[in-house]
Amino acid sequence: MNAHIELPFQRDQFYGRARRSVPAARRFTDWSLTYWGLAAWERSKDVSLCVSELATNALVHGVPPGRGFLLRLRYDGAVVRVEVHDSGTGVPEIVDTPDEGGRGLLLVSMLADKWGVGERAPGKLVWCEFVAP
Repeated sequence: MNAHIELPFQRDQFYGRARRSVPAARRFTDWSLTYWGLAAWERSKDVSLCVSELATNALVHGVPPGRGFLLRLRYDGAVVRVEVHDSGTGVPEIVDTPDEGGRGLLLVSMLADKWGVGERAPGKLVWCEFVAP
């Protein structure tokens, strides 16, 4: 019997260690959400904002000189998952007393349905998920 297997939509984009990578990652996210038919979804701007925050964190804290980060977006019909992979050390965490900086993961934790950190060699991936309509 041949069963129809639905694979999730996945889009990957690599970015270098440059300031212009953050707005480029956000544009890539907006394009992907539009392509998947999610442009009018009320949470699409939350997804884009979380991409900006995770990409910024990767550039500031996780991408060594000469390296970059990978943005992976997945949509399986039920959940939009954002992953930012970098090759830096350290474990991201929400700070107790954010000053001018340090609010990125706090925003992600407030906007996303789930978020977390995974290991990879070398480095880590920081992810967040949004339940889709």
